[in-house]
Amino acid sequence: MALSNVSYVSARAKTRRKQLASDSQIRALISQSPEQISVSVGDIHQRLREDLDRFAGIYSGGDLVEAALSHNLEKELNSIFNLCAGKVKNHLSVFTQRYQYQNAKSVLRAVFNEVDVEKVEHDILPNIDQINAPWLDFVEKSETLRDAVVNMKKMPYGKVLMSLPEDSTLAQYEDALDMHYYAIASSSIKGNGPDVKMLQDLIAMEIDHKNILNILEANAVGYQDKLDQILIPGGKLLPKRSFQSIISGKRAGMLEVLAKSSRFDSEGFAEVLQECEESFSLDPAVTWLKEREYAHMSRMSYLHPVSSLPVVHYVSMKVKEISDLRLVVRGRLAGLSSEVLEAHILGA
Repeated sequence: MALSNVSYVSARAKTRRKQLASDSQIRALISQSPEQISVSVGDIHQRLREDLDRFAGIYSGGDLVEAALSHNLEKELNSIFNLCAGKVKNHLSVFTQRYQYQNAKSVLRAVFNEVDVEKVEHDILPNIDQINAPWLDFVEKSETLRDAVVNMKKMPYGKVLMSLPEDSTLAQYEDALDMHYYAIASSSIKGNGPDVKMLQDLIAMEIDHKNILNILEANAVGYQDKLDQILIPGGKLLPKRSFQSIISGKRAGMLEVLAKSSRFDSEGFAEVLQECEESFSLDPAVTWLKEREYAHMSRMSYLHPVSSLPVVHYVSMKVKEISDLRLVVRGRLAGLSSEVLEAHILGA
């Protein structure tokens, strides 16, 4: 890929990232009523306004915003992906493929919980421009978890799911999806150079964070005896060689391993775990670890401005923007207070 093209795509990604919703804009939306939000979302940037106008004759209120956000995310990801070529495109594909795995989880959860396809279409996988039609078809044609797995057998992860016993649980299928995705991601980013190294570090960080949350969840719900089945290899804070001590020591064993790393703020994480205990929720830990990932992406984008790194950073922040906006809309419609939403989204 020519350097001029890398420069162009990197510049476009950085420009688009600057146009994403700021904390002040999110805070302003949170203070509004659901009716006001459906109008104000379009003021964030022109492309969101265009998508709101596109669906204004079909939907209204929260449904309109959901439709516009879903379409906007799909359009933006396709747009930036189509601008890329060569190594940049290969790198970006690693981070866009994960949404197939997330959709597969949505299908499995919907089938397991016996959610009607109409509700899935409305609340989880909006059927906009047929984007989610295949996933909704999987839901509609499946009565059991195994039906869903069989229906998805031609997907990239199909063989892995089919290889599990027929009586596997939802958690086992989801763990298998995580294992498969991160195995593919870790092996796909190859080569030399500081940009490749930082992407490899990002994938390793995500694996570490996934393992940390899995261990905390296992501790919370009492299935710590299954840690050997859910730990994903490829991390650096919790390398594979530490798995046996973690399996033996469980949560305490994990914290002991983390405390030995100079790259991890163990004291700060201890404070977060205290918040989790006080709130009876892992949300503070999820937010803290996500912010750690965002900080790494921001740093890598700044250090290597002409590479695939700014593009990966933009895509991640675009997904975060849409997720935050959806949470604002759904939260306000559900009657959540401004204080609760602001604390959850902005960490205030």
